[in-house]
Amino acid sequence: MRVVFMGTPDFSVPTLEKIIEAGHEVIGVVTQPDKAKGRGKKVLFPPVKEKALEHNLPVYQPKRAREPEFIEQMRELNPDVMVVVAFGQILPKALLDIPKYGCVNVHASLLPKYRGAAPIQWAVIRGEKVSGVTTMQMDVGLDTGDMLMKTEVALAEDETGGSLHDKLSVLGGELLIETLKGLEAGTIQPEKQDDSQTGEYARMLDKALGKVDFSMPAEEIERLIRGLNPWPSAYTFYHGKTMKLWKAKVVSADADGGAAAPGEILSVDKKGFTVQTGDGALRILELQMEGKKRMDAGAFLRGCSMAAGEILGQE
Repeated sequence: MRVVFMGTPDFSVPTLEKIIEAGHEVIGVVTQPDKAKGRGKKVLFPPVKEKALEHNLPVYQPKRAREPEFIEQMRELNPDVMVVVAFGQILPKALLDIPKYGCVNVHASLLPKYRGAAPIQWAVIRGEKVSGVTTMQMDVGLDTGDMLMKTEVALAEDETGGSLHDKLSVLGGELLIETLKGLEAGTIQPEKQDDSQTGEYARMLDKALGKVDFSMPAEEIERLIRGLNPWPSAYTFYHGKTMKLWKAKVVSADADGGAAAPGEILSVDKKGFTVQTGDGALRILELQMEGKKRMDAGAFLRGCSMAAGEILGQE
């Protein structure tokens, strides 16, 4: 097939690689404009652009996908299909109508559940046991098009947003290749999404989401810590400084002295410390203090005189 690939972040790269490996003709790669990052404002290429350049593929970086000039460029390319993986812009109908086989999206959830920008992290945060990837025929709605194929993966007990991201990015590439085969052979029966099964929208992540509310149950906080690892990370405050929380374990509050205020440190030993929550307690195993490296809690405590009775969360 003649393929136009549209994607931007790391998640998109394995699918582009699979398309190339499968022998499809990638006639164009569309990604977001380059961005200046860091203190030095160094201009960085999106990961998809870097991969495209490795393979000497033509790259298009429109500021807006609905620009008439860009749409006309895509018409001139005359692709059989456009593959869209975390591109980062809503596509207009004029673009969706160009390819013979339409625009196929690789979405990192089992639709119709977890429509939205951050389905991977929300699956972990909300305690899902199973997640997966859906290929979808795109329409003008947001993740509302007909479903083409699905593949599932069970979440590990210690699953993080980062580990699930890596699993689904690989599965997405494999599923997309099977989807293209099915579309070309005419063997796929598109399935409409049942809107009643959509569930809560998987909204975009921001740093504010990571601020830990210790009045929440310990299980929910532990899932938040895993879901927001590696970005934007869960955090609290200790002695007025930001403390990122990277790894924790739910334990019984009764084992550490009974009732206490949420956020109160119940016990401290050589390997970590335990914090009271709204329901149960949380054993902190890995953290990172403001301006410091990530470390296990034992290493942190060797240089800190933390004591039971102190309160986390006070800015």
